[in-house]
Formats: sequence, structure tokens, C-alpha cells
Amino acid sequence: MEEKPLSLLIPLLSSLLFFSAISQAANVTYDRRSLIIDGRRKLLISASIHYPRSVPEMWPGLVQTAKEGGIDVIESYVFWNGHEPSPGKYHFGDRYDLVKFVKIVQQAGMYLILRIGPFVAAEWNFGGVPVWLHYVPGTVFRTNNEHFKYYMQNFTTYIVDLMKQEKFFASQGGPIILAQIENEYGDSESIYGDGGKKYAMWAAQMALSQNIGVPWIMCQQYDAPDPVINTCNSFYCDHFTPNSPNKPKFWTENWPGWFQTFGTANPHRPPQDIAFSVARFFQKSGSVQNYYMYHGGTNFGRTSGGPFITTSYDYDAPIDEYGLPRNPKWGHLKDLHRAIKLCEQALLNSEPTSLKLGLLQEADVYTDSSGACAAFISNTDDKYDHVVVFRNVSYNLPAWSVSILPDCKNVVFNTAKVGSQTSMVEMIPENLQASVISPDEGLKVLQWEVFVEKAGVWGEADFVQNGFVDHINTTKDTTDYLWYTTSLDVDENEGFLKKGSQPFLLVESKGHALHAFVNRELKATASGNGTNSTFKFQKPISLKGGKNEIALLSMTVGLQNAGPFYEWVGAGLTSVKISGFNNGTKDLSTQTWTYKIGLQGEHLSIYKPEGMNKVNWVSTSEPPKNQPLTWYKVVVETPSGNEPIGLDMIDMGKGLAWLNGEEIGRYWPRKSSRHGKCVQECNYRGKFMPDKCRTGCGKPTQRWYHVPRSWFKSSKNTLVIFEEKGGDPTKIKFSRRKTSKVCALISEDHPSFEIESWQNGTENNKNKVAAHLKCPESTRISSVNFASFGTPTGTCGSYVKGDCHDPDSTSMVERDCLNKSECTIELTEQNFNKDLCPSTTRKLAVEAVCS
Repeated sequence: MEEKPLSLLIPLLSSLLFFSAISQAANVTYDRRSLIIDGRRKLLISASIHYPRSVPEMWPGLVQTAKEGGIDVIESYVFWNGHEPSPGKYHFGDRYDLVKFVKIVQQAGMYLILRIGPFVAAEWNFGGVPVWLHYVPGTVFRTNNEHFKYYMQNFTTYIVDLMKQEKFFASQGGPIILAQIENEYGDSESIYGDGGKKYAMWAAQMALSQNIGVPWIMCQQYDAPDPVINTCNSFYCDHFTPNSPNKPKFWTENWPGWFQTFGTANPHRPPQDIAFSVARFFQKSGSVQNYYMYHGGTNFGRTSGGPFITTSYDYDAPIDEYGLPRNPKWGHLKDLHRAIKLCEQALLNSEPTSLKLGLLQEADVYTDSSGACAAFISNTDDKYDHVVVFRNVSYNLPAWSVSILPDCKNVVFNTAKVGSQTSMVEMIPENLQASVISPDEGLKVLQWEVFVEKAGVWGEADFVQNGFVDHINTTKDTTDYLWYTTSLDVDENEGFLKKGSQPFLLVESKGHALHAFVNRELKATASGNGTNSTFKFQKPISLKGGKNEIALLSMTVGLQNAGPFYEWVGAGLTSVKISGFNNGTKDLSTQTWTYKIGLQGEHLSIYKPEGMNKVNWVSTSEPPKNQPLTWYKVVVETPSGNEPIGLDMIDMGKGLAWLNGEEIGRYWPRKSSRHGKCVQECNYRGKFMPDKCRTGCGKPTQRWYHVPRSWFKSSKNTLVIFEEKGGDPTKIKFSRRKTSKVCALISEDHPSFEIESWQNGTENNKNKVAAHLKCPESTRISSVNFASFGTPTGTCGSYVKGDCHDPDSTSMVERDCLNKSECTIELTEQNFNKDLCPSTTRKLAVEAVCS
């Protein structure tokens, strides 16, 4: 047997011991200070990873990356509409294999918070509630309604029983230490009148009756009855107070980024501010904190809600959509978690003493009976650094930062000082590679197959009616698409026919998007946006004498996912008129309309292997461009390498995509406004809001669409695209997501203590300041693009030497790092000239190439 290095055996042994410990039945209780597991107080840092937003093959890596980042607990919603697609018919396979996901968490030696809901919001279609439930007569969601409560209790009990059967609750020896009922109901409760309060109390009692042996939580539920714990969801929860002095302070959603809607710029939250918010929470007696999201993942298929939520649910999270650590965010938070854990004993076993050190500066000190002491010193001034005196020692506090002192003397971490590496990630394009040999040329040439939908009614009409129907009530979300079709007779004497002028089509809709066809030609496209799904437009059209066909393709882009009475929000046409006639404007709204639900290709499932032969595809090596209502099919090879894959749809219009029958999702390279509030560099100081640090104004909201590697076969992969309005399929590419460069920027005054020495009680904790670089697996540092010790400026990818520069910087870094997968460069006199600009705090900046 191969002998393993001690450095590998120690974490393995630790994980096994932890796994063994939690495989025994655990008593989970709480008091006003924290969760208590088998008599021991717990300070827990949790990470949201939603199992349906990734694939089973990714779950172990995601959980392990979270664990390496200092995470104790994995948190996930349970997605009702994914598990019960029709009444009493349950689905727990593939991405919805909840049991497998929990087992992976358990095998990693981690805890789990299960947010059953079963309403979840989560930017998920219909808030996670099955659409069919809205059409059970007499049902009103999330109020004291017997129909809703009946189905909600049935599903909750089904999930609880499944978890009990697998012995997943901590009381049975499993990893689940907390469960959640309902979700963020407190702000809506009063809107439902008396039924709101009754429903909230019923939900709590129903949950308690499940007897799971661990506490229940209700987030944003200000009147949660004992013993249910109410929790906080926000960008900041340091000032949150539970609704009872007997309940601990939990933060179920700390948003490290924000979601996106098609047509908006990319939101980002700086790592310094996230770290600040977490440190402030624990400074003010918090004990459980969860990142929502730690890995956002992907809204595959039609699972995104909103409406207009993008297929990407990346969330600017510490682990990106593709499963790669997002540095420096992941690394900075990892360092934060290690520092906070050093304070656990004092933090959870004493009450804080608060000291004012200035107008916006304060210290909170925790000292337990054993003499352990920990302190958090904060500066909430969002503009200026301050020097404060604490216990007769001076401390420099950057603006909007918290310093952590596990021994009440030495700073091991400051939230504003980022010492972890920055990773530069690129999407490396790769043309689609043919799998099939052309019979004519004997070469592997892409052979496209094309099927064009008819504009309007295909097959038999579903029904005919005077006036408009609601889109969602008609499709019941079985498809995004609904055809509204009518005809119009134009007299040969109309002036616009003789003068060559054009009438105007005037449309109003309550959402979400529309393509207008006149005599089977696409004449207009319009849509709402992420803040308002209603829209109106007027477009010139051409009409002929005699009969004209008007076919309007109405589209949903994810259903409403939150808000009071959200299930009653509709979509579809409200008014259709044509102006420019001799007698004025013609209103078509009340005339006879013919309706057809969905697309023919959808109905026949031509994107799945079993349905592909149900239509007559036309083979071509030159697929048509800019053609609406077109299905494209092509057989391609698997992209090279082992990096994650994105499908580049920048040159397509709007539609849906599949690989080997798996739903990639909606694509829509809709551009954000170039006049939006985007920034070149984000100022982390001051309270964060989603619009504070956006990038990409004037660019497509989403260009790449995650295609999990596990969906590819070894060869001959079938890619199917449905294009609604027209694009250029020859420009579709795969792109490999690759960390190409790593950077470090660290100053001499960076906190520099070896964490392990604190845990061992060693007095000599001082450690050398150092920059750490690490390339992805199977790559090494092949070159050093930039290195400067002195006063460099700039950011990763654009460092510039300052007036003070050690000319030997590059050679020193190359000596320590070239041809290594990771390296450490210490800022010592042996490595760098410390006589340079002695009155200045010097820095080391490095940019290295990984290949």
C-alpha cells in the first residue's frame, strides 16, 4: 500500500472522526447564544448550494470546495415543483436526487440545513410551488386556505418521512441540524389579513408536529412562535435581534452577490464588504451565518423565475457557476472563516462588552470563565481610516472594516485587507467540431439539419375565442409559447395601398415577450424587463389587399416567483390595433382569435433522441441565417480538455438549447443599457446595494450557457437549438472556462499569523508576510508576467511599477514559483531589498501564467 504524506492523512483523519461523530444520534438544542449539539456550543458557517442548479457529478467537488473554504454546513432549499410535477407523482432522479445530495454532504463530514419551504422564492419558477396547484379550484397560496395547506402539509410530510427513512436528521445520526418551514413570509403576512397570521402559526405548528428531533427555523418571520427560531435575510444582519431573548441570532441569507435579469448589467459585491458584514455579525453575537449563494449554479431548462431571471444563477458567488473558486472572494472568505473560528470558545461562552473607541469605531470583547479572550474592533466610517487605542495599544482601522483579535491583542485578519490570490478566468473559444463524415467529401464537416416552424396555428387549433385569454392560464406553464392568430380583410381602396404608405401595428401586453408575424413574416419583437413585464409598441407593417394573417407569438420568460398573491399575476396580450385605415384605427382585440399552445417541435420532443425522427429535417452544410422559428440540429465532438464548458450564443437571437436531450435552458443575449450605472472599479466602502457595482453596460447580459461536462458523450453529441427570431448558427461555439493567470498583491502590514499556532496555544505566533499563488489542477506556473516589490499600483492584469521598485523582484519570484503548481513568496530581507523607500509601506505585486 502506498504510504500517504502526513499532510494528507491529517485532514482525512479529521474528516473521518467528524463523520463518525455525526453518524451517532446527536441532541440538537439551542439557547439565546447558539445551537448546542451534544452539549457543545457551535459557531457555524454555512453555504447555500442548490442541488438542481448543478448536476450530481459536480456535487462532490462543490461540497469539497466549500469545505476547503472553511464551511461547516451546506444549505439547500427543497424544490417542490421539481419533486412533484403532478399531484402525487414524485420525482427524485438526476438533478433532483435529494437523497444522494444529502449523502454527499454527510460523507464530507459536514452538517446540513434543509429549507423545506415548500415555498422558496429563490428566483425559481413559480417560487417552487407546482403550477398545477394554482388550478385546484378554490386554492389561494400562502394564506389560511385549506386547499393550499393540505397540499403543502402533504409535501412537507413526504420530505420529512423520506429524510427519516434515510436517518438523515441529526437526532438519528444524520447531518441535518436545522429545518425551515415557509420562507420570508413576515413582510407579506399582514397583506393577507387575518388569514396571514393564522397561516403562519399553522405552518409553524404543522412543522413542529413532524417530530424531527432538531429545531425549526422561519426566516424573516417576525412573529415566529416558540420554539421556532426566526432568522435574518439581508446584506447585513449585525443589528438583527431575534423575537425572543431565548433564541440565538441566525443569518440564513447573506447575499455575496445578486441575481441577474435579461437586459441588465452584471452585479458584483466586493469581497471586502462581504467579509465586513460577516465579521460584524459575529462581533454582535451572531452564531450561525449562511451565504446565499455560495455556489449559485444554473437555472437549467425553464426553471428560472422572475420573470426574466437569466439562465445563469452565478450570483457572483464564492464558487462560480461552473464550479471554480472565484478568487479573491473565495480565498478572502476562507481566511475570514479561519480567523473567526479562533474566537469560537470565547465568543459563544460569554456576553460581549462593548467599548466606544470613536464616533464610528467600537470594540466588542468576549472573555469566558477560562480566561479566553477575543475581540472585534470595527470602523463603520465609510470614508476614512482611523487609529484607535484598545487596551493601551494603537490599531489602524481602514474605513469600513473589522479587525479580528483572537487573543484580544494581535490582529489576525482585517476585512479590508485582501491577501488571497486573484484568479483571471477566461472563456477559451472552440469551434464546433464535426463528428459525422460527409458522404460526398469523405471529411468531417458539420452537417446541419433544419426544421422550420409554421408561424401561427400548426396542426389543429386548440380553441377559438372572441377576445384574449391569459397566457399562463392557457398554457399552465407547459411551454413558454402561445400563438394568438387572427385574420384581417383589407379593402383594395385603402389609402396606404395606393400611396405606398404603411399602417402601424399597435400592441399592448402584460408580458413577457412577443414576436409579431404578418402574413408569416416577422415584423416586430418586443418585451418587458426585469422590473416591469408589461410592454407596448407600435411598428410599421405591410398589409395586402384582401385577407391578411396576423400571428402573434406570446412568450413567458419564467413565472413570478415571489410577492403577495403572486400566483395571480398573468401574462399575454391585452390590446391589438392597426392604425392608418381610411376610417381610422381598427381594434382587433375583441374579434375572433385562434389559439395554439406551444411549438410543433416542442410537442413532438424533437430535441430528445426518441422524438428527433418525428419531423422532416432538411440536411445542409450551410444552415440558414437570420431565419425565425427555426430548429437547428448538429452532431458534434466533445470539446477538448477537462475544463468546464459554456455554449457561446452571442450571435443568436432568443430561444432554447439542448445537448443530448438535456435542457441547457433559455438563451437570450439581450444587451443591457449602455447608459446604465457601471463602474470600472468598485468602492467596497459603504453599504452595498445591487446597483452599486455593476459591470458590462451595453453588453449582453448573458453570453455563455453552462453545459455540464457530464452531459457530453465520448463522441457524437447532438446539439439542438430552437431560434425564435433569427441568428447565425455557424458562429455558435463551445468555450472552455479556464483560469489562465493568478495574481497576488500583498503589503508589509498585512496581518500575518499562522493559524495553527493559535490552535496549539503557541505564544510565538508571528509569521512572515507572504504572497501565495496556486494554479488549477494539472497546470503549473509557466511564466511570470509581472513582479514588483515596492510601490506597485493597479489590479490583476494591469499592474504598474511605482517609483519604488526592487529590480530583482521578477527573478526572486521566478526562483520560488516557476514550474510549480503553487508557491509562496515571503516578503523578507533575504528575498527583497528592504532598504528601498524605508518610510513607505511596501507591497509585492505578482502576475503569473498558469499552463
